[in-house]
Amino acid sequence: MRPLVLATRNAGKVRELERLLAALPVALVPAPADAPEVDETAPTLEGNALLKARALHTHTGLAALGDDTGLFVDALGGAPGIRSARYAGEAADDDANRARMLHELAGHADRRARFRTAIAFVDESGAARTFEGVCEGTILTAERGAGGFGYDALFVPDGHAETFAELPLDVKNRISHRARALEAFAVWLGGNPPPSGHPLC
Repeated sequence: MRPLVLATRNAGKVRELERLLAALPVALVPAPADAPEVDETAPTLEGNALLKARALHTHTGLAALGDDTGLFVDALGGAPGIRSARYAGEAADDDANRARMLHELAGHADRRARFRTAIAFVDESGAARTFEGVCEGTILTAERGAGGFGYDALFVPDGHAETFAELPLDVKNRISHRARALEAFAVWLGGNPPPSGHPLC
């Protein structure tokens, strides 16, 4: 099994990535406690994912996987976008970010949005490659569901009536933006991709 370090400290992301990468011929290695903090200064999701993966590869010498995700809302001109995790401020939590988005969307009839995830893989030699996944959907006027993290309680993926926070985890892991990006990574790496038994959303 090939060691692979995950470049994230987000507990929700770690749990999701562990499930989604379970079919790959890799042994996941937690990011060490002394791994450097990475400033997400790139103007794109792909750039920020690469910053994270390269920093962890440099620190550990192992292959590393970084990701960055954004929620792009049409009525907000694509916001919160690459600032999704910091939409309500640098120290904002998920609750504050959701509250700001609902406030800014008040009165808008157009609730179309999409989650985008960029995955960056840096191998043992330092060579890098990126992969993308997208999930289209709509934003609700109020939160629903107790699962998930981030904006999951507000996002209903196309083809479903439940939010990401209400859907069973195995269903979310088949249709999510992160699943699609990891599926592309899995195909490229030559392992068995995560199942995708539902229509792409």
